[in-house]
Amino acid sequence: MSIDLIIIGFLSFFVIATLYSSVGHAGASGYLAVMALLSFPSHEIKPVSLILNIIVAAIGSYRYLKAGYFDKKIFWLFAAFSIPMAFLGGYFKVDDKLFKLLAGIFLALSAIMIALKTIQKAKQEYEVVPVPLWKAGLIGSTIGYVSGLIGVGGGIFLSPLLMLFRWASPKNVSGISALFILVNSILGLSGHISALSKIPDNSYLWVIAVVIGGFLGSYFGTKKINAKGIYIILSIVLMTAGVKMLLF
Repeated sequence: MSIDLIIIGFLSFFVIATLYSSVGHAGASGYLAVMALLSFPSHEIKPVSLILNIIVAAIGSYRYLKAGYFDKKIFWLFAAFSIPMAFLGGYFKVDDKLFKLLAGIFLALSAIMIALKTIQKAKQEYEVVPVPLWKAGLIGSTIGYVSGLIGVGGGIFLSPLLMLFRWASPKNVSGISALFILVNSILGLSGHISALSKIPDNSYLWVIAVVIGGFLGSYFGTKKINAKGIYIILSIVLMTAGVKMLLF
């Protein structure tokens, strides 16, 4: 890998980690986008994304839980179903062509979900309603399996659903999503490693970038910030990367 690509990758991962962690996400979809735009080898994308996701999600979980932005009951309703499925998804390996197709679709859908979350966020507070167990099982299992298969944490889908159906208050969504992302990413990576897949050698470079970005973003995320602009930027990046993976 050339020095120019390393510098661009380092800065890109730093920016993505900062932006995502400031709104309660670990950034897996953003890391996928960066690696797609920089043409990373397909076999490196999944493990790198999960490793970086674990680090930033751990930082975010600590920050948001410490600030009291969490609901243990809602978290476990979804995590209990997603955890085993994330391991299963991480264990399975798909060929490069199918992986690019799945990742491209995921990135495009992520852009749409971020736009949806932006709309929901604008509505501010609302009355929280109970989560039906069968819906938690269906959503948790599906998100968990897809997360492990592609190399993400699933928070980008869970958080807008929590707000759309009013299952968690807006202030608790970030903490729930951060810890949900963390456990899914850990199990997804565990499944990947147990399938005798190796971790890419350059991962430590990107780890340094996201550690700095994760601490910086999660710090601002626990303060009052206007996330609308951040969501718009992320939506554009994800849609662009998704189209690139689907067409090239």
